[in-house]
Amino acid sequence: MPLSEVSGRKVWQKRTSREQWILWGGWLFLVALFVYCWQVMTETTIWAFVTDAPRQAADIGSRMLPPRWSYIEKLIVPLWDTLNIATLGTLLGIIIAVPVAFLAASNTTPSKTFIRPIALLIIVASRSINSLIWALLLVSIIGPGLLAGVIAIGLRSIGFVAKLLYEAIEEIDETQVEAVSATGANGWQVMDYAIVPQVLPAFFGISVFRWDINIRESTILGLVGAGGIGLQLQASLNVLAWPQVTLIILVILATVVLSEWVSAKVRHAII
Repeated sequence: MPLSEVSGRKVWQKRTSREQWILWGGWLFLVALFVYCWQVMTETTIWAFVTDAPRQAADIGSRMLPPRWSYIEKLIVPLWDTLNIATLGTLLGIIIAVPVAFLAASNTTPSKTFIRPIALLIIVASRSINSLIWALLLVSIIGPGLLAGVIAIGLRSIGFVAKLLYEAIEEIDETQVEAVSATGANGWQVMDYAIVPQVLPAFFGISVFRWDINIRESTILGLVGAGGIGLQLQASLNVLAWPQVTLIILVILATVVLSEWVSAKVRHAII
């Protein structure tokens, strides 16, 4: 029941019949949508496989232990490749994202009617396509290898970095811009002395955060031929070498935890 104010005093009032019907109609729509989605999800489900899943999981789990620790020698180079993919891809994304962010921000774009919509379109396009899909396309275009992984990570990072950065640019203190402009400074000087110093902490935080995310995403790009430790994971899965799969998963987990710790420390030091 909604609140209303009478003589400065809040009192409860019962919903009108129209509001009640709208509420029930909304609940009915949600129930119908859930039933429809459940039917779509289960119409091709083979329930014999579902009921047998616990036994299959237990069987595979027993084969995955213990991990094959001797295989770790072959993971050093792929792990280094994965770190390079994430780092170089992040740098590539940042280099492109910074100008895109300034073109997309309403207070720094040269044209709100033409250039800003194009910049926003670039941001949306980058964020809409997953890095794995970028990698699939790039492997088909330039062939398998680390280059495809670096470019895929870079293209995915553009939208993330540019979106958060242009929002930070739009939230700057305009009084500082007005103060620098009042001294007779030109546009580049205003950018250098009034805008950039305000967004630098956000920029560094966003960059480190994106690098942390890219570490995780780059671990699976090898599944589609873009290099890194994911390639070793795919090879081990193909031959059903479950002890090797366990070791690779543990190495990926340790790498992600370490990158998360480094990212948190760096962001804390910067911000």
